[in-house]
Amino acid sequence: MRTTRTAAAALLAAAALTLTAAGCSSSGGKDSEDKPSNGSGGGRPAATARMTVAMVTHSGEGDTFWDIVQSGAKTAAAKDNVDFLYAANKDGKEQSQLIDSYVAKKVDGLIVTLAKPEAVKASVAKAVAAGIPVVTINSGGQHSKAFGALSHIGQDEAVAGEAVGEELTARGRKKALCVIHEQGNVSLEERCAGVRKTFKGTVENLNVEGTNMPAATSSIEAKLQSAKDIDAVVTLGAPFAAASVKAREGAGSRAEIGTFDLNQAVVGRLKAGQIGFAVDQQPYLQGYLAVDGIWLHRTNLNITGGGKPVLTGPAVVTAKDVPVLEELTARGTR
Repeated sequence: MRTTRTAAAALLAAAALTLTAAGCSSSGGKDSEDKPSNGSGGGRPAATARMTVAMVTHSGEGDTFWDIVQSGAKTAAAKDNVDFLYAANKDGKEQSQLIDSYVAKKVDGLIVTLAKPEAVKASVAKAVAAGIPVVTINSGGQHSKAFGALSHIGQDEAVAGEAVGEELTARGRKKALCVIHEQGNVSLEERCAGVRKTFKGTVENLNVEGTNMPAATSSIEAKLQSAKDIDAVVTLGAPFAAASVKAREGAGSRAEIGTFDLNQAVVGRLKAGQIGFAVDQQPYLQGYLAVDGIWLHRTNLNITGGGKPVLTGPAVVTAKDVPVLEELTARGTR
């Protein structure tokens, strides 16, 4: 775990230098199912033929994680002379229909999440059969190759969970609550299973309604009130760290909070000591590499990762990493 932290610090420092030198930024039209949105990374776009790449994720409304993914995707799109389209639905059936709509539009590439793999399997197969290169990101990496995708970009969720279990043990925790904000999402279940595998204490899962933050907060608070021996709360997405802080206060609990994923608010809470640690899977990198990977395949038949998953995490970050993280999260790149 200490090795992971050291590597995380080195990566953060390198990222800060790289982004400062590149002057990395993004801008463009409103993201939607039908409208292209281009970033502006500075300099001229590639001199390759214009192409269209669509991303379809399982994001629920208000999940800032996907804003960061899109930021990376837009920057790569601007560099690669690509029209970038984005659509999302947390319902597997609806996500599948969105994929089908982009296949019908004959886009030049598709980026898809596999949070509910069986729900989107047939739609991904249609894309592959139509000759549309597919890259999967973020979730369901174990299904990516079997579904015909070129590559998968994201963190190994089981390994990430194991890192958290080790971190909790190192902090002397005894009983952890693992908060699952989307039932049926295989990646979230893998995270909690990973925590359970390496944590020397006990782990209890709690399912909450992720698209209803007041209800999620109330559920966490009620659990902390009824189980006073819970001394750690693990949330699986950045917005739920804030909900857990509020729930802890309401329950009069002293449980330490750790969370998967970063955003500006999480960095602020790390700085204030309201949460103990966060697990960064570098969503900006997931979006950037996915678009760039499709462009490279279309223009040069490259396959990112050589058919193996390209891992973007996990890296455990703590308050000591805040000075570097503050600048990066303010830019929307971490």
